[in-house]
Amino acid sequence: MKRTKLKLKKVKLFLLALCLFTVSLSTFNLLPSFAAGPKHYDELTFPALPELKLPKYTRFELKNGMRVYLMEDKELPLVGGNALFRTGERVEPSEKIGLANLTGTVMRTGGTKKHTSDELNQLLERRAASVETGISSTSGSANFTALAEDIEPVFDLFAEVIQQPIFAQEKLDLAKKQEQGGIARRNDNPDDITSREFQKLIYGDRSPYARTVEYKTLANISREDLVGFYQKYFHPKNMILGISGDFDTAKMRSLIEQKFGNWQPTQMAEVPPLPTVSAANKGGIFFVNQPQLTQSYVQMGHLGGMLNSPDYGALDVMNGVLNGFGGRLFNNVRSRQGLAYSVYAAWSARFDYPGVFVAGGQTRSEATVPFIKAINTEIDRIRTEAITPEELAFAKDSKINSFIFKFEDPSQTLARLMNYEYYGYPQDFIFSYRRSVEKATIADVQRVANTYLKPENLVTLVVGNTGAIQPPLSSLGTSVKVQSVDITIPSAT
Repeated sequence: MKRTKLKLKKVKLFLLALCLFTVSLSTFNLLPSFAAGPKHYDELTFPALPELKLPKYTRFELKNGMRVYLMEDKELPLVGGNALFRTGERVEPSEKIGLANLTGTVMRTGGTKKHTSDELNQLLERRAASVETGISSTSGSANFTALAEDIEPVFDLFAEVIQQPIFAQEKLDLAKKQEQGGIARRNDNPDDITSREFQKLIYGDRSPYARTVEYKTLANISREDLVGFYQKYFHPKNMILGISGDFDTAKMRSLIEQKFGNWQPTQMAEVPPLPTVSAANKGGIFFVNQPQLTQSYVQMGHLGGMLNSPDYGALDVMNGVLNGFGGRLFNNVRSRQGLAYSVYAAWSARFDYPGVFVAGGQTRSEATVPFIKAINTEIDRIRTEAITPEELAFAKDSKINSFIFKFEDPSQTLARLMNYEYYGYPQDFIFSYRRSVEKATIADVQRVANTYLKPENLVTLVVGNTGAIQPPLSSLGTSVKVQSVDITIPSAT
């Protein structure tokens, strides 16, 4: 009996040891990474990015001059389209600022010769579709979205809105009231104040790229003005249409020719000349006093350039060195010195008129002057000191690796092709831009920084509480004169 118990005890001990060994072994097998240890990020290797090519598309032109791009995409049973029109807020008369925006709005909300606005809304809602129109600073647009099975009725409404708007008076009156509300509220947000007034300081308050709608200019706008503006610029010769989605190209082409092929407006198309651009200010410190604020909003910069500059690739690499997570401004001004909630800088180019170089951010009131000095230091440093190989590699890799996201969706690619044609750029511009980024060297970045960045022309705007900014802005230099900016909203009279 004793021997039996002893044997049983030995068996139990053996089984317990076996279980512990098995658990220990399985745990070890489940956690091999802990045993091996994680690799440092600079030891990681990644496969090369796949070669990117333009998706297959079709381009053709109707007899009336309308240009069309079609790009099939069978991933989802959806179809979307966008039309560009050669117009924009920049061509409206200075005494009728707001005319272009109202035209773009009421073109859709005012209904058509066949359907009222409410009827259009109901017909589209039944099909979970949309048709919208608008006019931005440099172009007009009309777009639609629809299920593939509903493309014909929705496209019919889309063509109707473009060709037969009636600009109903009551909808114009409503749009004007909404604009008036926007004017009344435009000084509520300090970010909006900063962006708006900075544009005026760069381009001039009368420039089409900076001027603002006022009660008085709204009052000057009539329904006849909207009709006249529409007739000048909404014409097939001024139109580029792009459609992507789940459709058959031959059938879509036939539908487009059916709905737009006979469109012959009574008035000839007008191609507006581009407004001239010059710097309104070359230097200076400007201030908008907002006593309720506990922080300062800062923008500083000067007139910039266009995307077709041969140096744009190197300038964009310069952006990558200065801007974003891992950039000099983030590392030095925000992280090391603790002078900013947000900080940024960018050579922000435009397609067909000079953009701006802009730097800025938000900081606590008492740190305003050190914050401005710190940004100036970084601007001067990138002009006079060569960046490091690590900074060059980081900036170039960030730009190049993000390139693939520009081809996520066929509609993105289609919109880019349309924009290139609209602004007169080559269709392979995005690839030539990428090549210029890849070729950029340390010497290139310093050269473009030294050539294009003009510290002596920097316009500095601060929106903040003058009593809380200590030291005062005048301490930025012995010859500095701080100029006050009046943001009072003019009355209608």
